[in-house]
Amino acid sequence: MADVTRWIGLSLGADICWPICFEEILRRLDLAIPIGRNTVRFEVERISIEPFRLTQGCKYDVVIDRLTHWFHTSREWIKKAVIMDGLYVFNNPWSVQSMEKQTTYCAMLRLGLPIPETWLIPPKEHHPSADLEPTLARYARMFDLGDIGERLGYPLYMKPYDGGAWKGVSRIDDEQTLRQTYDESGRMVMQLQKAVQPFDLFIRCIGLGPQLQLVPYDPTKPLHERYQVGFHVVNADEWSLLEDMTLTINTFFGWDFNSCEALRRDGQFYPIDFANPCPDSQVTSLHYYFPWLVKANIRWSVFCAATQRRMRLNLDWKPFFDIAKRNLPYRERLAAYAAIARRRLDAKRFQAFCDRHLAHLDEVAYEFFGSDQAKQAVRAKVEAMFPEHEWDRFTDHFCGLIDFWRKTEADQRDFGSTPSS
Repeated sequence: MADVTRWIGLSLGADICWPICFEEILRRLDLAIPIGRNTVRFEVERISIEPFRLTQGCKYDVVIDRLTHWFHTSREWIKKAVIMDGLYVFNNPWSVQSMEKQTTYCAMLRLGLPIPETWLIPPKEHHPSADLEPTLARYARMFDLGDIGERLGYPLYMKPYDGGAWKGVSRIDDEQTLRQTYDESGRMVMQLQKAVQPFDLFIRCIGLGPQLQLVPYDPTKPLHERYQVGFHVVNADEWSLLEDMTLTINTFFGWDFNSCEALRRDGQFYPIDFANPCPDSQVTSLHYYFPWLVKANIRWSVFCAATQRRMRLNLDWKPFFDIAKRNLPYRERLAAYAAIARRRLDAKRFQAFCDRHLAHLDEVAYEFFGSDQAKQAVRAKVEAMFPEHEWDRFTDHFCGLIDFWRKTEADQRDFGSTPSS
């Protein structure tokens, strides 16, 4: 029996808090997992940005990518490593690069999900080019924006066809606002989407591998208050539906880590924004839910590294489309899609792996999040996000919410401890 090291790489941008916690909890776990005739241990390393040779090898078995949706040097390194070195990365960089809100809406409409009626409209302004004027003169059709607004009905939302972080998202209540907002949208290609009104719940479904966390969400609040602490906000049937919806969306696009936003109206959930394959992972927004995210990242990355999980090199949509053709009732159809997702994610094998090899993760994480190291990670992120006169206030605020998480963990898992002061 030989000792084998599996390397987990962290491809990071402005991330501060979760990598600190990830690295320390993995160190405290001190994993030595028997796989075949070997004992597998784990090392984690932050990936540097530097020139690379195309035939240069890759030491990592798994990379958690937080950067390549906007930083092209790292994206091309990761794509090279997948093709030439068999790297497993979440998320699939080709899918992240090519899938916008527009594409995801179209795909889920074909699968029969209840996407609100959506239009794409040409940009108000264009970047000048030699071919632009003759192209528009020959083929651009005049359109009445007010007529589209009337056909959709108010209120509606205008938002870019791609991107994230709520950039360019506007609620439109009348034609005057519609025209003014469009005039101000510049060169962005925009969508108009019928509002789901009234709704009684805005939920964000965070999926990481086969794992799911449902979080009540209020986009009208400041960033640090948007994720709401709530318990039993959906019933068991609704949880099951949202889990199947999220796993379907994520697996269809090859995303290990993504969040799906949905609104509930009259008992039905409408997915409204689910092209989010680099969800917010910071304690300053997730607060109470932050420890869950760190643990979910550890479970899925360790499983993928230990089992040498292979990348799916094409998205293979045909099995989903074959189910869509059968014209099943919506809930049956969604369950059939989710069954494909669970097979592709090795969900049963993953659960058995966690039960056998990561059963102590909950208690190790519980102890860590009561430590000074955890508080220092929170403080570091607070100092990067808030003005100096608010550092103490927000450090206490977020640490208090993590202590509340520890209390609920102790109650649920009978750790027999109390939160740190």
